[in-house]
Amino acid sequence: MEDTSLTILLGVLVFLIMMSAYFSSSETAMMALNRYRLRHLIKQKHKGAIRAGKLLDQPDRLIGIILIGNNLVNFIAASVGTVIAVRLWGNLGFILAPVLLTIIVLIFAEVTPKTIAALYPEKIAYPSSLLLLLLLKTFYPLVWMINRVSNGLVKLCGIKVEKDMSHHLTKEELRTVLDESGALIPAKRHGMLLNILDLEKATVEDIMVPRNEVVGIDMEDDIEEILEIISQSSHTLLPVFKRDMNDVVGFIHLRNISRMISAQGIKKAKLMELTEDPYFVPETTPLHTQLSKFQNGKRRMAMVVDEYGDVQGIVTLQDILEEIVGNFTTNFSEETDDIHPQDDGTYLIDGTATIRDINKALSWNLPIDGPKTLNGLLTELLEIIPEKNVCVRLSDHCVEILNVQDNTIKTVKMWNQAELLKFRQGNLFTKRN
Repeated sequence: MEDTSLTILLGVLVFLIMMSAYFSSSETAMMALNRYRLRHLIKQKHKGAIRAGKLLDQPDRLIGIILIGNNLVNFIAASVGTVIAVRLWGNLGFILAPVLLTIIVLIFAEVTPKTIAALYPEKIAYPSSLLLLLLLKTFYPLVWMINRVSNGLVKLCGIKVEKDMSHHLTKEELRTVLDESGALIPAKRHGMLLNILDLEKATVEDIMVPRNEVVGIDMEDDIEEILEIISQSSHTLLPVFKRDMNDVVGFIHLRNISRMISAQGIKKAKLMELTEDPYFVPETTPLHTQLSKFQNGKRRMAMVVDEYGDVQGIVTLQDILEEIVGNFTTNFSEETDDIHPQDDGTYLIDGTATIRDINKALSWNLPIDGPKTLNGLLTELLEIIPEKNVCVRLSDHCVEILNVQDNTIKTVKMWNQAELLKFRQGNLFTKRN
């Protein structure tokens, strides 16, 4: 090396630093690849992704070949750099060479390339995978031997060497991925995906129609009253019972009734023939479980019972689907049957409105781990049946009870303090302009 010109040595040193930068950036880029996007590109037959996937299937070998290459070029670069420094500064070069090479390698072969690779992993990883695969095949015996020794030392430390690189996501991790997806997923689909994850947190009790609001056919009524219920019903399925909802007979499809009326007139005996057997579910059944039961049993409605077997209400397939895709008939941002926005920024809310519906409609965070309705929540908080004109605070929300009938809170005025302040400031700004 003493006969080699300084120019050639400098050229060799620059090449070695570039190779060190290549190995450093390749390592960072490979480890920074999005595994799920990588699998997608592999399915799309992306050549670079296929090569990167093969390397990442055996990460110990990938890291082995990268470290072998990186350390080899760094050690050679140190030797060449020392020779150059000695020629330029004599014995002082032995002191200056390590310092200068450390700075040069850190800047040009470590920090800069790794930063670029972390920012653009695909642009670095896919092209570099071609050379890495070639090097791995060439030096496979050396890589295999080093990995065997390394894995043996790891096992001696009591650590298992796992080969599973499936990177399965938990539900909460998947929720985080969805939350950070930004504009990649449209807002409506983003909400639907989150609602699907929430199905396991809710039960049929949370979304059921309570028994006092259930519209059904009482077989003890006169035929004229039954006809009136049928003609005014907006539902396609109706429960059939005898005097009391606990004595349910089953369900009847209005389509079958219309055929019977047009053909031979309606009779109670014929109604009983068209009635399907009732289907009961516990109120604690998770929504995702009930959705599967509806699908497997080819059913669309079920009677919800408590632990004593008493009917508490009904749940339908549509109710569960609305938990995923939103209300089919009403936009939550607009007025609903239970929630009525007022001109002053407050809301008139029916006491029978469920807490989940209020939270969805108004983007509030009222507690849902206790009573299911607003009436139940306020009654539990006050521990008495309140009189009207009573005001209550629920965290950042204020409630004014306006109407109480039959020991039940019928109507309340409710508002969020922060939202009401913004609303009034916005109105004041509009009036001034």
